[in-house]
Amino acid sequence: MTGTEFDAFLSTACETLPAGPVGLAVSGGGDSMALMLMAAEWADRTGSTVHAVTVDHGLRPEAAGEAAFVGETAAALGLSHDVLRWTGWDGQGNLQDQARQARYHLLAQWAGKRGAIAVLLGHTIDDQAETLLMRLARGAGVDGLSAMAPQFTRHGVSFLRPLMQVQRRTLRGYLRDRGQEWIEDPSNEDTKFDRVKARQALEALAPLGLNSETLSRVAGNMAQARDALNWSAHRFVRSAVATVAGDLIIQRDAFLDLPDELARRVLVRALCWISGAGYVPRRAEVWHLLQAVREGKGATLHGCRMMPRKGGLHLFREYVAVKGLTCDPGHAWDGRWVLTGPESAGCHIAVLGEAGLALCLDWRDTGRPAAAVMADPAVWRRDRLIAAPLAGVANGWQAELGPERDDFANTLLSH
Repeated sequence: MTGTEFDAFLSTACETLPAGPVGLAVSGGGDSMALMLMAAEWADRTGSTVHAVTVDHGLRPEAAGEAAFVGETAAALGLSHDVLRWTGWDGQGNLQDQARQARYHLLAQWAGKRGAIAVLLGHTIDDQAETLLMRLARGAGVDGLSAMAPQFTRHGVSFLRPLMQVQRRTLRGYLRDRGQEWIEDPSNEDTKFDRVKARQALEALAPLGLNSETLSRVAGNMAQARDALNWSAHRFVRSAVATVAGDLIIQRDAFLDLPDELARRVLVRALCWISGAGYVPRRAEVWHLLQAVREGKGATLHGCRMMPRKGGLHLFREYVAVKGLTCDPGHAWDGRWVLTGPESAGCHIAVLGEAGLALCLDWRDTGRPAAAVMADPAVWRRDRLIAAPLAGVANGWQAELGPERDDFANTLLSH
């Protein structure tokens, strides 16, 4: 990618964003180091401000030295540099997934503090091809095989991938021409990682024409198919899904008329919208839930509960998923509800529960099942119920969904 092409991409991508500094995630590897040099040159030409940042996951002893190397290079380029450290790994669950989720969360928080309008990432066309192969091995569907988005939003922050059509070897050539060193992560040669296996497989598949460019085109075709499915699902949601106090009510007969893939898509997005989970449930689990819908049975999945009721499918937050959550008034409870009101001193937000429900004499007027109302947020002062706005006991308090949860239908048009 030439400087002119890089400038053109950023100019186009930033058209819809407010003016301001741009963030840059740099690990020290060849891709992100090339991105930092390009961004520094772009800043010089345009007078823009660029801030660099490195996330240290605390999983390798070399990480601190790599972050220091990035900082020294950034300083030589006239860029600021910060280091973010993750300390959340407890040895349980999927390390790579947790590290990825934590990385985006840390970057989003950092961008907010720096006032960055977007954060640039160094993903390349080779990353796209490797990701496609790994997802093929897992039997992924349309969404999993679709191209990585050149621009997306996470935690309210825009992330851009300006190098998605550039090959890794091209970027390393760019660095050599400028005499710039980079760090090779030894894990890039460790075949216990799927991405390394995929990289080696690409070399073996090259004689068949299955190279990064070809697989990137396939991913682009799948992305178009995904967008068409999402468009159809969006139209269905607008006509057959109602939102009531953060719950979703789907017209059951209309839902059962949908093709399986559209039904699955609507259901998965509904579960993620209600739970706020940053990942989708397993495909087999979703098919079990769809079978329960067909049989007229209730079920739970992804921290949500589905209940056939009055000709509809009522989806709401599962009580056990939120029973231990607390926060201060004005903060997001369960990542979705913000409760505000008078005299908040000494108050906290927690789930309404069975005891709170018994104190809300008019909760039935909401038209929602008891299990859904029990999972609502309420205002407590120690063990005393102060307010439960969604259950008909407002007492001057209001409960509002956060901006990322205010329109379920629109989530189907984003990815």
